[in-house]
Amino acid sequence: MTTTPSAPDKAQFAGEVSERGEWKRQANHFTGRISRDSTSAPGEGPDNQGRWPVEVGRYRLVVCLACPWAHRSLIVRGLLGLQDAISLAVVDPVREEPGWRFWLDEGHRDPVLGIEHLSEAYLATDPTFEGRVTVPCIVDTLTGHVVTNDYPQITLDLSTEWVEHHRPGAPDLWPEDLRAEMQPLIDEIYADVNNGVYRCGFATEQEAYEEAYDRLFARLDVLEERLGSSRFLMGDEPREVDVRLFTTLVRFDAAYHGHFKTNRSKLTEMPNLWRYARELYALPGWGSTVDFDHIKRHYYVTHPAINPTGVVPKGPDLSVWPAVAPALGD
Repeated sequence: MTTTPSAPDKAQFAGEVSERGEWKRQANHFTGRISRDSTSAPGEGPDNQGRWPVEVGRYRLVVCLACPWAHRSLIVRGLLGLQDAISLAVVDPVREEPGWRFWLDEGHRDPVLGIEHLSEAYLATDPTFEGRVTVPCIVDTLTGHVVTNDYPQITLDLSTEWVEHHRPGAPDLWPEDLRAEMQPLIDEIYADVNNGVYRCGFATEQEAYEEAYDRLFARLDVLEERLGSSRFLMGDEPREVDVRLFTTLVRFDAAYHGHFKTNRSKLTEMPNLWRYARELYALPGWGSTVDFDHIKRHYYVTHPAINPTGVVPKGPDLSVWPAVAPALGD
């Protein structure tokens, strides 16, 4: 049995809390896909299978630089060279009612979509929507409707459906011959690490917190051992699974260690994971997408049930990260 938090808590936590205090993530509501196999003509909406046509310049990726789920899509879009194919909107890191807001833009409105809050696009697409508005999402600029907020599928589709628009020399982040081996690793990392830090932070009972904590560090120990004999998780080249782990690791000491009480070890105290994270951070298109100011302000200001004072910590010392390599386009 689960109970739905009150409106302020639901807005903060995007999920449900069970009677034993275990937090469960909200399901993705919009699951359309932009596909090369869409039967829709350019300029039309989705076909009868919910697939939208690949169309350069039509879609807008909405992200928050603080959000690890959105960060994945930002990295992949840049690595593949899709900046000119899919435009980018960045919301303010501090989320308040009614949700993500475009307050970084002139006039507090997205210059392409013409809206102040992302919730406007959600409700234009589904007037009955009552869940929490999430990023990343892709919005169709022709209709103003949300195509998808299905964050695990977004990055895979950028790799497989937009191939004709990838930059020369773009990496193969989702190679077909590695998918059978990579998918179970992705699933384990999601359950215990990506989502595990949230299960620690949003747990409302001691037992639920400790269970999530133990699973998190057991998985990190497995990954620490794996990276003792491998440069990246799948060998000598970064893949999709590395994107997914990196976005959690880069937030670990700045947010999760203190704010979410994942405090057995800092990332800097796990030698192989720390080496791995720093190496990815130094690669073009990785560290240049990290904004520690947005990360810290979002976590410490947006969750008053966890940090009621809203005080943002001054640390940790970010000079331990290497110099940022150049971005891959804008």
